[in-house]
Amino acid sequence: MKPIFSRGPSLQIRLILAVVVALGVIIADSRLGTFSQIRTYMDTAVSPFYFISNGPRALLDSVSQSLTSRERLEMENRALRQELLSKNSELLLMGQYRQENARLRELLGSPLRQDEQKMVTQVISTVNDPYSDQVVIDKGTMNGVYEGQPVISDKGVVGQVVAVAKMTSRVLLICDATHALPIQVLRNDIRVIAAGNGCTDDLQLEHLPANTDIRVGDVLVTSGLGGRFPEGYPVGVVSSVKVDTQRAYTVIQARPTAGLQRLRYLLLLWGADRNGVSPLSPEDVHRVANERLMQMMPQVLPSPMGPPAPLPAPATGIQPAVPGQRPMPVPPPGGANGAPATQPAPSVPTQPATPVAPASGGR
Repeated sequence: MKPIFSRGPSLQIRLILAVVVALGVIIADSRLGTFSQIRTYMDTAVSPFYFISNGPRALLDSVSQSLTSRERLEMENRALRQELLSKNSELLLMGQYRQENARLRELLGSPLRQDEQKMVTQVISTVNDPYSDQVVIDKGTMNGVYEGQPVISDKGVVGQVVAVAKMTSRVLLICDATHALPIQVLRNDIRVIAAGNGCTDDLQLEHLPANTDIRVGDVLVTSGLGGRFPEGYPVGVVSSVKVDTQRAYTVIQARPTAGLQRLRYLLLLWGADRNGVSPLSPEDVHRVANERLMQMMPQVLPSPMGPPAPLPAPATGIQPAVPGQRPMPVPPPGGANGAPATQPAPSVPTQPATPVAPASGGR
């Protein structure tokens, strides 16, 4: 007679097996990236739901824009025109500044900065995870987005792409607890690391010496180290500086310049242009600098034959002074007999010298 309930492994064994399998999956995914392709397929599969869920929001925005009063539109238009005029006046000299900067970087052997390619993208969803601060944007591999791509807003650095699907991508914000960003102080170029502490708190600059010259109000920008974020984009403003006297280090907090809790439109940056042409390598930079120096050498350096001979000084009858020796008169070029002089007579340091004809000038 068969038993009614078949006996299998105990609950403890099942639990242990489940834990072992879960740990194996986590290690394989984190170390080897085994499931990254599967995750990409899943993100691509759920991408239409992101656009569907974002539909009511887009509809409400369009309706609110349509119902905006005429007076408000005129005020916004006037303010935008004034802002555009101000920005255009600042951009008048931008071309000249870029040329001068490129020339100086060539001479110094620094990597030449090229204009980054940009693409506007829209935030369509936020990841509802208390342990991860991410947003979903409406651009993916169809638009050339790649993992590790920097993302900024009109106020500053936002984060970087960590997962790419066909039509959407996930962006890890700089306020995430797992994110760290190399930055520098705009005032004195001190380079530090800004770590995320959650989007409800400011960025942390920890374990700095007590005598670090960083003050409240200092602007922090990207340093360009690591090659992921371009140099010079604003990251945050120092909000507090606390010195730990017991441990002899300073804890500094910085408020991100980009409103990370009110993100709507963002910019994707490409370090190389979209045709695949990458920036110049250090070797190319040195080659360009050497070519430029070779072009400038005839104008700056003397000729290989040595410096040109100085022009003969006018015959004043006075020989140039020598340290430790009194000046003596110089005979005329023809000497006493009108013949060309070949060697001046030695001077006597103890008494004033008198004009002496050359020894063989008249013979």
